[in-house]
Amino acid sequence: MNWWSSNQLRLIQNNLREIDAEMNVDLLMKELQEFHANVLMMNAGGIFAFYPSTLAHQYVTPYLHTDLLQESIAKAHELDMKFIARFDFSKAHESLFETNPEWFYRDRNGQEVNYFGIVHTCLNGAYQQEKSLETITEVLEKYPVDGIFFNMFGYQHWDYSGNHYGPCYCDHCRHRFQEICGAELLDYTGPEHELHDLYLQFQDFTSREILGKIHDLVKSRWPDVAISTYHPHQVDIIRKESNTSLTRALPLWPYSASENVASVVQSWDNKLISNCSINAIDLTYRFTGVSPYETEVRLYQNIANGSGLDFCIIGAFEGYPDRRNFAAAQRIFRYHAENEQIYGRLASMAEVILIKPAAAEAGEEYLGLYKMLKESHVLFDVIVEEQMAAMAHKLARVQVIILTGLQRPEPHTIEVLKETQKQGVALLATGHAFKEDIECLQEWFGAVWSGEPDMLPAAYLHVGDHDMFPSLKDREWITVNGGFAHIQFDPSNTERHMAYIEPASFGPPERAYGHRIGESYGLGITQHGDYGAGVYYGWNPGKLYYNHGFEDHKHAVLDILDRFIKKRVLKTCLPASVELFLNRTKDGNLLLQLLNLSGFNGTTYMEALPLYNLEIELHNINPIIHAYSLCSAEASSIKQDGHVTTINLPKLARYDAIIIEMDHALKREVT
Repeated sequence: MNWWSSNQLRLIQNNLREIDAEMNVDLLMKELQEFHANVLMMNAGGIFAFYPSTLAHQYVTPYLHTDLLQESIAKAHELDMKFIARFDFSKAHESLFETNPEWFYRDRNGQEVNYFGIVHTCLNGAYQQEKSLETITEVLEKYPVDGIFFNMFGYQHWDYSGNHYGPCYCDHCRHRFQEICGAELLDYTGPEHELHDLYLQFQDFTSREILGKIHDLVKSRWPDVAISTYHPHQVDIIRKESNTSLTRALPLWPYSASENVASVVQSWDNKLISNCSINAIDLTYRFTGVSPYETEVRLYQNIANGSGLDFCIIGAFEGYPDRRNFAAAQRIFRYHAENEQIYGRLASMAEVILIKPAAAEAGEEYLGLYKMLKESHVLFDVIVEEQMAAMAHKLARVQVIILTGLQRPEPHTIEVLKETQKQGVALLATGHAFKEDIECLQEWFGAVWSGEPDMLPAAYLHVGDHDMFPSLKDREWITVNGGFAHIQFDPSNTERHMAYIEPASFGPPERAYGHRIGESYGLGITQHGDYGAGVYYGWNPGKLYYNHGFEDHKHAVLDILDRFIKKRVLKTCLPASVELFLNRTKDGNLLLQLLNLSGFNGTTYMEALPLYNLEIELHNINPIIHAYSLCSAEASSIKQDGHVTTINLPKLARYDAIIIEMDHALKREVT
C-alpha cells in the first residue's frame, strides 16, 4: 500500500512567491503543526526553482541563498509529514524565450504571451516535452520528495488578467494537429468552428500523452512517489479547487467541494481526490480570504464526501495580511486528525447515480439536477461520463440513473446502460439527451425528435395530473423556456405527460390570452415489461432550476423520481439547507453527516443558523446498538419501531457526524 492510499491527507499548500526563497522554515513548520497537517506542498521548479538547479533551462529565483527545498523536505519529514513538490511548466522566465523561442506559445499572429517577464510555454514544444522531464528527474534524484504536482497542466488560452489569446498556433502544434487530426490548425478559429470537436480531441490526446511520459519516468524509478494534477490520466491524486472569482457569473455554487469530490470518488476506484480550498477571493486579490464560513463549508464537504483536507495560501503564513480563515481551518483539520480512522474509506449507500456530462453546454443542466437531489436529501453518487463503462458495477446497484445532456455515448457505454436497464434500473434523461443517437432514444425512451427545440418565451407545461405531480397540486401550469424539444412519444407503450401549452401574447395585459394545448408533451415514461424504465424530459428542468430556482422545476423531476425509488433507506423532513450524507464505514457501521448551509444568502456566507430537533428515519437496517456524535461525543436519541429507526438530533450548528453502531449479529441488512 502506498502512503497516500489511506486517503487521510491533511494538506497545506504554501504557493510560494520568488521572494519566499528566504522564508523561515522553522516558523513554517510551527504553523503547520497548528493545522495538524500531514502533507506539505511547496514549489520546487518550473517557472522558478527553489533549489540550486544545475540545469540550463531551469531559472533559479535570485532570492535563493540556501537550499530551501532540501531544508523544507528534511524538516517536514522530521515531523512525520509528507512533502509534495509543486511544478509549473506552463510558463517560463523571459530569459529562456530569448535563447529558445521555439519552446513557447504563439497566437495566430505569431506573437508570444509575455506576462510581466513570464512567458507562456507550449505543451508540444521541447520545454514541456523534454526539459520538464529533466527538471523532474533532477528533483527526484536529489531530494526524497513523496509526491509531485503540476499546476496549470495542459493548454492555457488566457493570461492571469483574463485576457484571451486562443489556441497555440506554433509550428509544433500545427505539425501535431496535422499528424493527429489530418487538418490544418490555422483553419480552426474557436468553439463555433467545425473543427472544434477535433481540437478538443487533440488537446485530450496530447495531454494524456505527456502525462503518460511523466508516469512512465516516475514510476519506473520512484514507484512510491505520488503523481498529482487536475487531469485524471495516469495520476494517483486528482487535484481540484474550490475557489471564487470576482468575474464569475452568478449564481454562486454552494456545493463546490461536494461536487468536486463526489465526481472523482465514485468515478475511479484507484485514484484519490484532493480538493483544495483556495483562501483568496480571486487571483487578483490573493491576500484577502473568503469568508471563514465558506471555508468551513468547503472543508466539511471535503471529508463528508470522501476526501481529505486541502488548504492553500499564497506565500508563507508569516506576514500574510488576512489570518481570519486560519482558526476555522485549524479547527476542522484538528477534528479530522482526531477522527481520521473514520474518514477516507466511506462506502456508498446511493439510490441514484447522476452522470456528469462531458459536454460543457450540459453543465448547468447537470448542476441544477445536482442541486435538486441535494436539497431533497436523495442519496446519490456522481459518475463522470467517460467512466460509466468502467463503473458498470456501481450503476447496477442503484434504482435510477440520471443522464443529463449525453449525446452519443461510446458503444461500450451503450451496452452497459442497456444491461443496467434490463436489470431493473430506470434511466431518466433531461437536457436534450440522445438527440444525436436515434436508436437509443427510440429503444430506451420510445421517443423521436420531430424538430429543433422551440426557443420562444411564454410557453407552459400542463401539470394538472396531481396524482403524478403531488407537489404541484395547487397549480395547473409551470413555465418552460430555453428550448422545448418537440418529441414524438410512442403512445402504444409510453405514458405522455406535461402537455405543451403553446406560447401566446403576453402583452399588453389586455391581450394576455390565447394559449392552447399543443400536440407535444414534455415528459414520456416507457416501462419495459418487468424490468427497467425510460423517463425522458424534452426540456431543461435542471438548467431552469440552476439559473432561476423555481421549485416548480424541481418538483417536476422529484415527483417522478419518487415513483422509481421504490426502496428508500432514508427519509427526513430536514430543511433544504441541510446537506446530508449517509455511508457505511469500513467496520460495517453507518456514518450520518449533516452540514448546515443556512447563513448562505446566495452571495454571502455567514454563520449558520442553529437548527433544533431534527429527525432522520432509517428504513430496513440492522437494529442499532448505539449512536453518538463524533463532534461532541454525546449519545444520540434512537427510537426503533419495526423496520424504521428514528434518530433525533437536538441541535445542529454547522456540522455534526453521527456514528451508528449496528448489531452485526443479526442478518437483516440495508436493502
